[in-house]
Amino acid sequence: MFNVLFLSILLFQGNFCRTAVSTSVVYDSKALVIDGKRRILQSGSVHYPRSTPELWPEIIRKAKEGGLDVIETYVFWNYHEPVRGEYYFGGRFDLVRFVKEVHAAGLFVHLRIGPYACAEWNYGGFPMWLHFIPGIQFRTSNNLFKGEMERFLVKIVNLMKDENLFATQGGPIILAQVENEYGNVEGSYGVAGVLYVKWAAETAVGLNTTVPWVMCQQEDAPDPIINTCNGFYCDRWSPNSPFKPKMWTENYAGWFLSFGYAVPFRPVEDLAFAVARFFETGGTFQNYYMYFGGTNFGRTAGGPLIATSYDYDAPINEYGYINQPKWGHLRDLHIAVKKCEEHLVNANATQISLGQNLEAHVYYKSFNDCAAFLANYDSSSNATVNFRGRSYFLPAWSVSILPDCVNVIFNTAKVVSQVTLDDDSSIWDVTMPSSSWSWYKEKVGIWSNNSFEASGLLEQINTTKDSSDFLWYTTSINVDEKTVENQTKEVGLLIMSLGHAAFLFVNKKPVGFSYGNHDDASFTLTAKINLHSGNNTLDVLSMMIGLQNYGPWFDIQGAGLYSVILMDLEGSKADLSNMQWTYQVGLEGEFLELENVSMANSSVWIQGSAIPTNQSLLWYKTVFDAPEGNGPVALNLSGMGKGQAWINGQSIGRYWSSNLSPSNGCSENCDYRGTYNAGKCLKKCGQPAQTLYHIPRPWLNPGKNLLVIHEELGGDPSTISLVAQNRQRICNRVSETDLPPADTWESGEDFASRIPELRLTCETGWRIASIRFASFGTPEGNCGAVKQGTCHTDVSSIVHKACVGKSGCSIPVSGAELGDPCPNVAKTLAVEALCTA
Repeated sequence: MFNVLFLSILLFQGNFCRTAVSTSVVYDSKALVIDGKRRILQSGSVHYPRSTPELWPEIIRKAKEGGLDVIETYVFWNYHEPVRGEYYFGGRFDLVRFVKEVHAAGLFVHLRIGPYACAEWNYGGFPMWLHFIPGIQFRTSNNLFKGEMERFLVKIVNLMKDENLFATQGGPIILAQVENEYGNVEGSYGVAGVLYVKWAAETAVGLNTTVPWVMCQQEDAPDPIINTCNGFYCDRWSPNSPFKPKMWTENYAGWFLSFGYAVPFRPVEDLAFAVARFFETGGTFQNYYMYFGGTNFGRTAGGPLIATSYDYDAPINEYGYINQPKWGHLRDLHIAVKKCEEHLVNANATQISLGQNLEAHVYYKSFNDCAAFLANYDSSSNATVNFRGRSYFLPAWSVSILPDCVNVIFNTAKVVSQVTLDDDSSIWDVTMPSSSWSWYKEKVGIWSNNSFEASGLLEQINTTKDSSDFLWYTTSINVDEKTVENQTKEVGLLIMSLGHAAFLFVNKKPVGFSYGNHDDASFTLTAKINLHSGNNTLDVLSMMIGLQNYGPWFDIQGAGLYSVILMDLEGSKADLSNMQWTYQVGLEGEFLELENVSMANSSVWIQGSAIPTNQSLLWYKTVFDAPEGNGPVALNLSGMGKGQAWINGQSIGRYWSSNLSPSNGCSENCDYRGTYNAGKCLKKCGQPAQTLYHIPRPWLNPGKNLLVIHEELGGDPSTISLVAQNRQRICNRVSETDLPPADTWESGEDFASRIPELRLTCETGWRIASIRFASFGTPEGNCGAVKQGTCHTDVSSIVHKACVGKSGCSIPVSGAELGDPCPNVAKTLAVEALCTA
């Protein structure tokens, strides 16, 4: 009995540890070589603190189902070491748990330790205490900085080693990164920058991770460090050595969002074109930045003026739901590229001109055994080309993939994936918090005895040490009674600031507000003010909206006031900049910790039937019931001004609904053809950058929940609502002439004779509840606004039978299956469905 039990234990341990088998990772000129095999690898960035641990497995699972092999993440030094020598790896910052979740899903990890991250993250990921080490200079050949950086690198590498997380230990980490995009700024540091790159490379290699290291955007990355490309396109890029593989660490799926700017998006046709071109021209590893963007909770957003949403138009949206058609079209692309893997990693490309802006790259094993990519990189003209005795149609700005040099199984411009209509307000259930609000009025100016005085205007970041977004600048102006007529005097005030925003009060009354923008945080605030005889108080609340995270010497960029000029109507000026000023770091409400659940019943809160609205510096509090269901929840703050919101003591980020984007420059149906940039495709012009603020379901209690708002400028809390998504509109259009699904292709078959399919899929756990539209013929319009065309047959019953009650369905697009309402006409099947939880 003992022997049987002992044997059972050994067998269990053997099965449990099976995934802990050592994996070797090296590289050659073609690819990363994992356990002796060259690999084509699709990767996606998922930053663990931009979601919650409860959601990580689902996000990772969707990434895997989308065709990814690798999850890429930065490591965020400022939150892992908030105080020098004191480390934190809990909650959303449990790096070990995140890496293990990726491993459990069967994916690899690229760990970008940095420790500089950029990432639109506060201070680029550097801890603020680093700034205050005397004599330190960041990201250059400075011994103080190098000592701190090496100490953190050692900490993270040893943490991963202790948990057996490197591939050679049986873990998922196959790549590590030191520094980040330093090549973009290296020239600003001169010779010291060159020496720093050499030191960083030597230090990283010396840590003996037993997996390759990379440096992105670093043309002078020393051997054996692999230099990699970042950008919207990397097909024309090459590594700095013929012995290194062509790798792409940041392929921007969209772009980040800033307050006061329109919402950027990247058409999936262009993104797929960029990916296909990269693999066509010899690339073997590419990473989407971001694959899941998530949310900048709390004060994690970088700056200046980076918004709270980090959705990035990624294949998985901010709430963790699949963003269609981006996710599906890229999944089909990954399948097509993977079917070419053996050719791509074992052969060199033969480039063939097919005409102007037309070319083929062919990967031969033998003349009759090859894979090909046919590209039309013209931005406007479609083309028909001849390749190996056959004719192929190539839309402008597209790539066709032929795994057998005969059958096109994917074209980047032909999207047959469904569309998810997330912008439709009908998918959201709207509820209001309790109508019973309490409030607390913030004091203007100095509010405690921990204020201090100084001569002149102090730089804000060095003063607050980023412990708060806020710094009060307070002084007094004395007006001689003899010089004032009618007891008041009108003067002009000119305030100049390095950023990011400032609110002016004269004699405790609000007078003016001004702010910078993401591209230039500096601004001026001008106001005409009335001074009475005697003493007048001047209070300026300077506000930061995320510390700078990018650029040379970004760590010493300042914030706050640097000039205050008083001008009377006769033109004389008085410079108040060098006067004696009194300073107060932060707000009283922050000091009282009004956002915490423990303060919910404090007597400092005022209750009454008349809620003060459209007033500055007010804290509001109420309770609400968690919305029903398991779908995403958000707070609609469109009726508020600027501030921050907390749910049960957890900050869901900064909001700024009153800061509208420019009214022009948007194109909801942006032409994907031609070179993309971050300003090419924009939506929501003339609107706030963001009105919905994500509340993770795990942060909600089953019963009552506490909502606290700090409104800085003025808003109406009675307009605040909670929205929950418990249904989903999905739509698809597939033509008889479209390609059949790439995952149905098998080598050697006549793929062209297969029938296209229309596929619909609901979110995990949801099912198709109803068919809202179904037409086979010549339907008109795009998804969300599709209608019957002149040729139409009602296929609702067929679609209903195939789809309703199921999580997904597939319908052959063929007249033989659906009927033929108009012979000799190419027909399309269009279906819109409703999914419910």
